Amino acid sequence: MARIAGVNIPTNKRAVIALQYIHGIGQKIAGEIIEKAGIPLDRRVNTLSDAEVLQIREIIDRDYMVEGDLRRDKSMNIKRLMDLGCYRGLRHRRSLPVRGQRTHTNARTRKGPARAIAGKKK
Repeated sequence: MARIAGVNIPTNKRAVIALQYIHGIGQKIAGEIIEKAGIPLDRRVNTLSDAEVLQIREIIDRDYMVEGDLRRDKSMNIKRLMDLGCYRGLRHRRSLPVRGQRTHTNARTRKGPARAIAGKKK
């Protein structure tokens, strides 16, 4: 099992698909990495040589922010918005939708389960 960016990627899948198991690498970036490394798109991870795995690892370390660094950067950006007290920061702080969605009837995922209003009877 190849270990890239602290993640064990599956060995029986194609390299392009297996790279997508790393947080921060999607379909497009995985294709770019494989192309930069000069590896055919249909190669599977278990057929990659150690030199090719090392080359992929170096490309990712050099050119892309993935896993822990990316997660830390995202959380620092959200924390910065909250400290500024801007609208988006206030929405994050209150656990409400940030991007303008309606909250009158929807947004149950973000707001959590509905709570009954005390004193209201039908």
